[in-house]
Amino acid sequence: MGTILLLIIYLAFISLGLPDSLLGASWPVMRPDLGVPIGMAGALSMTVTVGTIVSSLVSGAVVRRFGTGRVTLASCMMTAGALLGFSYAPSLVWLIVCAIPLGLGGGAVDAALNHYVAARYKAHHMSWLHCFWGVGATAGPMIMAAFLSGNASWRDGYLAVAGIQFGLVILLFVTLPLWKKPAGIQSAGIGTEQAEAESPLDNAGTHKPQHMKGVKYALASFLFYCGVETTVGLWGSSYLVKMRELHADEAAFWVSIYFAGITIGRLVTGFVTFKLSNRLLIRGGQITALAGTLLLLLPLPTGFALTGLLISGLGLAPIFPCMLHETPVRFGEAHAGRIMGYQMAVAYTGSTLMPPLLGLLAGFSTIGIFPLYIVISAAAMLLFSERLNVFLRRRSEPDDAIH
Repeated sequence: MGTILLLIIYLAFISLGLPDSLLGASWPVMRPDLGVPIGMAGALSMTVTVGTIVSSLVSGAVVRRFGTGRVTLASCMMTAGALLGFSYAPSLVWLIVCAIPLGLGGGAVDAALNHYVAARYKAHHMSWLHCFWGVGATAGPMIMAAFLSGNASWRDGYLAVAGIQFGLVILLFVTLPLWKKPAGIQSAGIGTEQAEAESPLDNAGTHKPQHMKGVKYALASFLFYCGVETTVGLWGSSYLVKMRELHADEAAFWVSIYFAGITIGRLVTGFVTFKLSNRLLIRGGQITALAGTLLLLLPLPTGFALTGLLISGLGLAPIFPCMLHETPVRFGEAHAGRIMGYQMAVAYTGSTLMPPLLGLLAGFSTIGIFPLYIVISAAAMLLFSERLNVFLRRRSEPDDAIH
């Protein structure tokens, strides 16, 4: 039963990823159709993410009250209805209204299923779980590109994805009794296999976790990671159309390639975690992502920029799940639960604020600032992550000297 339920959870994460990349892929044709400024994509993205933050904060209490299965079912119904609303929305106002349940439903599924898998399955399943999110995020622009390349409109693309979501709703409803059966508990929680040894911060004192200096570096890393990932997904297509003169369907396809890089990278990461540490995977991913963004920035032919999108996706792949798994190792089991919540909240904040900020800046200049914005953000992510590593290494030095 645990395996069957895990497959259903993977399908749910595919559905979670499907709408995440649709807006960026469709915006170059949505914007003139609706007659709105280019920066309004940032406002829509912010509305979705604010809903995600709100539902994530209350998901713990809601799940305790109604159970993970029912919360997942209700959330998928909300996202399916919201996507259906997108396909018929006559104006930007209606899109914003539909963005609210889209964010609320997505955040509840994300938080509930991450916690469920962390508590009941081995650690490498977290990488594969986010890999399946990438499957959905990759398929979304491909579905939209298929409609844009024909005689159909962006509305038909949203309608098709809404139909897929409603199909998942039916599957979740039919399999709802499975959630009441205890899944095979294979792991005590995120990073348990790596956190058996006592963390140097386990005995860091009784002060609040958020006041630890190292926690601030970790939070900054999550902020810039999600900022880079979501900004590329939202604005990459617009940049390719405006500055690289690609057709809208070609640009949507290459954004799909970017998400495919994240997906493939996370699939491989699930196996690599058996051999390499989270710290090495995080550092290697950040350096690779920075290299990919530099290919976008440098004045090279368009082929190099497109390759940079793929390299960036591959580099970003291991960072988020590995940082989640590393939390108990970095800060100790006693603080891991609260710090995990802080990290998720800051991650969503990065997703909320950084893409609209680029839209605002592009409104004052051009979308040509996109590569520079991404490079600076990726470099900041690497900087704060390495500062955290230095801090943790210094904290462990007294213990090493004793032994």
